[in-house]
Amino acid sequence: MIQLQLANITLVLGAKRIFENLNWEIQNGQKIGLIGANGAGKSSLFKLIEGEHSPELGGSITRARLITTGYLSQQPELDLTLTALDAALAGNPRVAEVHAELERVETSLGDADIYGNERKLQHALELQHKLIEEYHALGGDSYPARVRSLLLGLGLAESELNKPLSVLSGGQKKLVGLARLLLVRPDILLLDEPDNHLDLPGKMFLEKLIREYEGTVVLISHDRYLLDAAVTHIAELEDGKLTVFEGDYSSFIADKEMRMARQEELFRAQQHEITRMQIAIKRFAIWGKIYDNEKFAAKAKTMQKRLDKMDKIEKPVLDRKRMELRLNGWRGSNKVLELAEVSKSFGSKQVFSNLNETIWHGERVGLIGPNGAGKSVLLRMILGKEMPDTGEIKIGPSISIGHYAQEHETLDFNQTVVDAVRYAGEMSESRATAFLLRYLFTYKQVSQKIGELSGGERSRLQLALVVLSGANFLLLDEPTNNLDIASAEVLEQALEDFEGTVLVISHDRYFLDRTVERLLVIENGQLGEYQGGYSDYLEVKGK
Repeated sequence: MIQLQLANITLVLGAKRIFENLNWEIQNGQKIGLIGANGAGKSSLFKLIEGEHSPELGGSITRARLITTGYLSQQPELDLTLTALDAALAGNPRVAEVHAELERVETSLGDADIYGNERKLQHALELQHKLIEEYHALGGDSYPARVRSLLLGLGLAESELNKPLSVLSGGQKKLVGLARLLLVRPDILLLDEPDNHLDLPGKMFLEKLIREYEGTVVLISHDRYLLDAAVTHIAELEDGKLTVFEGDYSSFIADKEMRMARQEELFRAQQHEITRMQIAIKRFAIWGKIYDNEKFAAKAKTMQKRLDKMDKIEKPVLDRKRMELRLNGWRGSNKVLELAEVSKSFGSKQVFSNLNETIWHGERVGLIGPNGAGKSVLLRMILGKEMPDTGEIKIGPSISIGHYAQEHETLDFNQTVVDAVRYAGEMSESRATAFLLRYLFTYKQVSQKIGELSGGERSRLQLALVVLSGANFLLLDEPTNNLDIASAEVLEQALEDFEGTVLVISHDRYFLDRTVERLLVIENGQLGEYQGGYSDYLEVKGK
């Protein structure tokens, strides 16, 4: 059953044409991963479905009767005075409405005017039965417990449930927004990067929710592991066109490579045929004039008509422009980092106890653990921004650290993009501009303030500054969070070619599989060690 149909949709925002004559049918029960480069128009497509944008004349959006949609934006609008739990509980106002109506009906049953009138009593009892059924369907008296369980499953800590939203991070607010939507249970869920800021248990919980959701789910995500684990279809928005594929992300990529190779082959064959026909048309036209022969002229016209009617095969774009990223690095000390009997507490809460660990030159090490386990604390201690209570953190004598911060806090949001690069690289404005163009910035963007950039643009700028630092030990905190898939792949290749050493905090399981050779897992204030990437770790834990 088609729940939502987009026909000949053209969207223009300002002077930019986002997509043209786009067609899409969303079927009941599909779990669709919507992918595409940053700026391709994925969020705009969701906003168009929700009515925040209007298509140009000629396009139409048709919903099946009574179909409801629920939209989770990248930054949900919530009442910041409410606690996380209260905001989530208010996500489905129908629960409170039914409960109040049920109490009113039950009170009315004691009214003599009702129980003394058989017709009114029968009507009240039927309404009570109907309301009880709806109340139980919505969760009934277990609704608050269900809401609490959902928030905890998504990754909020018990201590955060009763904190006002105003003191929670952007990622935590997004979890509350997601919980509110899941409680309403619309027919179609539109989720814009719901996995951002989730820890690994939260991502697994989200995967299960998507797979088991009774309705339809369309999610924008750059998490390739999630796109393999949870979706039934991939919809790629590229060059203003939408391509839909049945299957997971890995299958889609393999299929796309084959389709592109086949299209390139057909394009070359057709171009050869077009060239042959053009030469023949020109030859017959010349002969017609030289010999004054209508037969040749007619032949030239016939061939030209055939050429004009030919369905032209588009030349496939095989080499799309990607961010350039070359991490230079250098050899440095053999022993890069040593933790010796390191302990750390905040008040009565002990974060680490007697940590011992060594990272050697050339290693690619992943650091994982639930949100709040202490990953960022450990990173701050390595950077010297936080001191251990006991023990020692030793950095190799010829080690230079490059730091990528998850929340971009290493950037000065009041500085222009070009000035950030000029000062970091000690270069002229023209050289800094040329450097930034290699990181997919436009001439207009280089003169903007960093605070005006999108999350993906800030991520690319931070990576550019890490390159300019010339560091040989990289501390990366969630480097793929705001990158599109193409840019994440560029980063993976750059890290593979890097001469130095890498310690990366990441919840991007696909990235960990491609990048690291061993994992450090924060478990009960200790560091557990597992060889291999995330899938290897999962296999060991499963056993």
